[in-house]
Amino acid sequence: MTKFLSPFLVVLAVFILTACGSDTPSRDASVPSFKPSATAMAERVPLPRLHEAVGTVKAKTDTRVEAQVTGRVLKVLVRPGDKVNAGETLLVLDSQASQAQLERSIQAKSSAASMTRQARDVLAAAKAAFAKAESTYKRMNTLFEQKVVTAEEMEKSESAFLQAKAGLGQAEQGVAAAEARVREAGKVVEEAEIGLGYTTITAQESGEVARRLVEPGDLAFPGKELLSLQTGGSLQLEAMVRESLIGRISLHDKLSVKVTALGGEVLAGEVAEIEPLADPVTRSFLVKVRLPEVPGLYPGMFGRLLVPLGQEEAVLVPERAITRVGQLETVMVRDGDNWLPVYVRTGKNLDGRVEVLSGLSGGETLGIGFSGDGGQ
Repeated sequence: MTKFLSPFLVVLAVFILTACGSDTPSRDASVPSFKPSATAMAERVPLPRLHEAVGTVKAKTDTRVEAQVTGRVLKVLVRPGDKVNAGETLLVLDSQASQAQLERSIQAKSSAASMTRQARDVLAAAKAAFAKAESTYKRMNTLFEQKVVTAEEMEKSESAFLQAKAGLGQAEQGVAAAEARVREAGKVVEEAEIGLGYTTITAQESGEVARRLVEPGDLAFPGKELLSLQTGGSLQLEAMVRESLIGRISLHDKLSVKVTALGGEVLAGEVAEIEPLADPVTRSFLVKVRLPEVPGLYPGMFGRLLVPLGQEEAVLVPERAITRVGQLETVMVRDGDNWLPVYVRTGKNLDGRVEVLSGLSGGETLGIGFSGDGGQ
């Protein structure tokens, strides 16, 4: 039966015997019956060295929606994931208190306007009285110079003139004060109208609802977050890059980003922002990389920013040339007319080719697949 053993079992037996006799890979034991169906070269090629800086996918702008006035929430018209346009209503608060305040301010403005009309009537009467007193005073002054009237009559005319003048000044001040009250009441009305408008909360920019933190019946007040909107269009990866590598990155650099949730797909990003201050704890800088619009890419996903560190030589072999038995990885290397099993340790998979970290130095001929001679 030995001559009918498959070549794979022969190779496996050699591997096991070699492993039992030595802790290091061996090229001594050849496999005479091994006949590859194809061959390939172990290539030594330069590969870019990359540092992976971990980060998180975030929206370009995260808008916090808050109330400007205190009130009960009547309606919440959106939920997470909803797309909203600028000016679209998001929430409605109870407006009874704001409406009552507006009505009171309108009444106050109306009262101030009425008082202004009365003050203007008083001013008109004071102007008429002053004009009459002034005319009489001038006429009496002329007659006094002509010695037609007595000094007592002249004094009475002057006193009446001065009183009319003082009354005119008071009337003018009354009108000015009444007009000031009207202006102040008008500002109160404007503030009340603005407050009433704040009971309807709208989107300031187009975007997507990320979080809903309030329900109808809850109390809203300034400083309390009600909704979170993601605006600004495209997403970006925010990654922390250690201080020793930050000098390798500049604004507008084209860098690759790997997002795990997309199956490790590598995206082409552009550096949009580099914060100039390092985190004193991690000694790293925040780098924001703008990402393209890709289906299935959402804020909060985990990603890696690939920072180039130069190049290094690596040995690449076709993935089909590697045989795996448990944790053992081997390739068949041609040595003259013989084929030798060689243990290898592999690294990254690069489009059908595998990086060999140890076991090969490059330039070797590898066997892919095999067929036996059936003992002939």
